[in-house]
Amino acid sequence: MSQQTQSSNPMPAADAAQRRLVQVLFIGVFMAALDSAIVGPVLPALREAFGVDNRTAGLLTTVFSLSSLCSTALMAYFSDRHGRRPVYLASVALFAIGSLCIAAAPDFDLLLVGRAIQGIGAGGIAPVASAVIGDVFTAERRGRILGLIGATHGMAFVLGPPLATVLTSTLGWRWLFLVNLPVALVVLWLGARSLPRQHSVAAPGPIDLAGITVTLLFLLCLVMGISRLPDSATGMLLWPWFLAASGVLLAALVVIEKRQAQPLIPMDLFANRQLAFAYVLTLGVGFSMGGIVFLTSIATLAYGISVEYAGLSLLPLVLCSMVGSMAAGRMLNRLGARNMVVFGFGLLTLGYLQSAVPQTGFTAFLVASVLIGIGLGVVVSGALRTIAIDEAPPALRGTAQGLINIFNAVGTLLAVTCISAIADLDGGELTGFGHAYLGLGLSMLLMLLMAFGLKKKLAESTSPTSVGT
Repeated sequence: MSQQTQSSNPMPAADAAQRRLVQVLFIGVFMAALDSAIVGPVLPALREAFGVDNRTAGLLTTVFSLSSLCSTALMAYFSDRHGRRPVYLASVALFAIGSLCIAAAPDFDLLLVGRAIQGIGAGGIAPVASAVIGDVFTAERRGRILGLIGATHGMAFVLGPPLATVLTSTLGWRWLFLVNLPVALVVLWLGARSLPRQHSVAAPGPIDLAGITVTLLFLLCLVMGISRLPDSATGMLLWPWFLAASGVLLAALVVIEKRQAQPLIPMDLFANRQLAFAYVLTLGVGFSMGGIVFLTSIATLAYGISVEYAGLSLLPLVLCSMVGSMAAGRMLNRLGARNMVVFGFGLLTLGYLQSAVPQTGFTAFLVASVLIGIGLGVVVSGALRTIAIDEAPPALRGTAQGLINIFNAVGTLLAVTCISAIADLDGGELTGFGHAYLGLGLSMLLMLLMAFGLKKKLAESTSPTSVGT
C-alpha cells in the first residue's frame, strides 16, 4: 500500500506545479492584453484630464506599440541567454512600474513615459511565456495551453471596454492602471515559485550590441514609415525616406548578424523553410487582426448603427475568436498545425471577401464576422507558435517566439495603414472600405495558398524540462 502511494504522489505534484505555471503565464499575458483593450475607451477621459487633442492622445498607442515592438527582440534574446524566469519576471515588473507611472502622472509627457515603460515590459511577456511552454510541456499538451494563451486577446477585448467604463465612471481613469499593480504582484509571487529556474541554452557570449542597435533603428524607421503613409502632406513627404532607411538598415542587419557568434536575430532561422513560411503567415495573421479595426466603420456606414453602439457589432466576432482559439488548441495535435492554419485562413478569406460586399445586408455581415472570428481564433491559437517551437533549436526558442510577435505586430500596423489609405483615396465612404476589404480578402487567399507549403507532420521536438528545476 505504501509503495503504491509513493508511486502515485509524484504525478499529482507535477500536475499541480504545471497548473500553477499555466496560471502565471496566463495571468501575465492577459494583464498585458487587457491593458491594450482599455486604452481606447479611456482616451476621451485622458483628453479631458490633460487638455490634449485626438492626435496627441493617439501617441499613447504609437509609443506603446513602438516600445513593445522594439523590446520583443531584446527580451527574447536575453531569455535565450540568461533564462526565461528572470526575463519574464523582469517584464512583468516593468509593466507594473509603467502602470504606476501612468496612474501617478501629473502631465501628459510623463503619461507617455509610463506608457513606453509598459510597452517595454509587454514586449517580453508573450514571447517568453510561449518559450516557457515549449521548454516545459510535452507536445501533446502544448496545443491546448497555447490555445488558451491565444484566447486571452479575445477575452481582453470582451472584458476591457466594460471594465474601463465602470472604473472610469466610478473611481476615475487612474484606477484602470492601478489595478495592474496587485495583479503584477501576484504574478511575480507565483512566478518566483513556479517558473523553471534553468533551461538548456548555450553559454552566453558577448552581447550583440551592433545587432541590437541596428534592429532598434530598423524597427523605428519601419514603424514610422508605415504609420506616416496615409498622413497629411508632411507624412507623404516623410514616409518614403523612413521606408528607404528601413530597407538599408535591414540589409545592414543581415550582414552584421551573419558575423555574430550569438546574434540578436539569427539568420539561420530564416534558412529553415518551415520557419520562413511560419513568419510570413504570421505577418498575414497580423494583417487579419488589423482588418478588424474598420469593421465598425462598415457597420455604421452600411447599416445605420450609431457610433456609440458600433463596438457591439464586433461582439460575435470576439466571442467566436475566443471559442475558435480554445477549440483549435485542443484539436491541434490531432489535426496538425498545417491543417489548422489552412482552415483558419480559409475562413478568413471567406469572411473578409463577404465584408467587401456590404450591400448583401446586416445578416451577411454577421455571418462574415463569425467566419472572421473563428478563423482568427484558429490562426492565433498556437499552430504557428508550435511550428516555431518544433523547428527552432531549443536554445533559440525565445528568439523564434519573439519574431512571431514582431511579424504579427508589423502585419497589424500594415493592415490598419493600408485599409485607411485605400478607404481615404475613395473618399472614406462605404465604397472605399469595400475596395479595401476586397484587397484584404485577396491577401488572405494568398496566405491560404502559402499555408499549403507547411509540412503535414512536424517533427517531434526535444523533450521538455521539468517544472521547478
